[in-house]
Amino acid sequence: MVGKANTMPVISKLYCSSSQVVLAVRRRPHVVNGGGFVVMDCSQMVVFRVDGCGVLGTKGELVLRDGNGDALLLIRRKGGMVEALSIHKKWKGYSFDYEGSQKLVFTLKEPARSCLANNNAIRISTEPKSSSKQCEYGINGYFPDRKCSIIDSTGNVVAQVGVKKEVEELMASKDVYQVVVRPGIDQAFVFGVIAVLDYIYGESTRC
Repeated sequence: MVGKANTMPVISKLYCSSSQVVLAVRRRPHVVNGGGFVVMDCSQMVVFRVDGCGVLGTKGELVLRDGNGDALLLIRRKGGMVEALSIHKKWKGYSFDYEGSQKLVFTLKEPARSCLANNNAIRISTEPKSSSKQCEYGINGYFPDRKCSIIDSTGNVVAQVGVKKEVEELMASKDVYQVVVRPGIDQAFVFGVIAVLDYIYGESTRC
C-alpha cells in the first residue's frame, strides 16, 4: 500500500494525505447501544467520530463528524417497498457544504443477509466531482474479523482494516483496530464506508 497516488477527494481534499496514514478505531464505551466509535491518529488526537442510532435516536442513520464535532457526512439507509423487494439495500452518504445543504457523494449496496459472507457482495460507488469520474469500490475480506480491505475497480487496496498482533493477543474483542489508508485517498470517505459496515454487521453503531 505504500507509494504515491493521485488525490481522490470524495468529501474533501482536506482528508487526502500525500502519504500513507494509519488510524486507530475505538468503540465508544458500552453505556449506550449504538453509540458509535472514534478514530484517532498516532498522537491519540480524535480525527473523526461516528454517531450511531443510540446517539441519533434513528435507526438506519449515521453521522460522521470531524475531530471538532462538525458533521461531515449524513449516511442513511434507503427504505420503501421497492427496497424491501430488492436483493440489495442501499445506503446513501451525503456531505454538507458551508451553507448546510446536502449533496450525495456515495452509494453503498448492501446485499441480502445470506450473501454478506460473499467477499464481493458489497459495492460502493462515488458521485463524480467536476474534475473526476464515478469510481467503483468493493470490500475484500470479512469486516467482523477485522481482516478486510476497501478495493478499487482494478483490485488495488485503498484502505485496509486490521488488528495489531499485540493488541489481538491482549484483547479478545475487536473493539480496537487500525485502518491503513493509501496516499491520496479520502479518509472521511473511508470511515463513512466503515461506519456502514459496522452497522450492517450489528456492531457499535447499531441499536
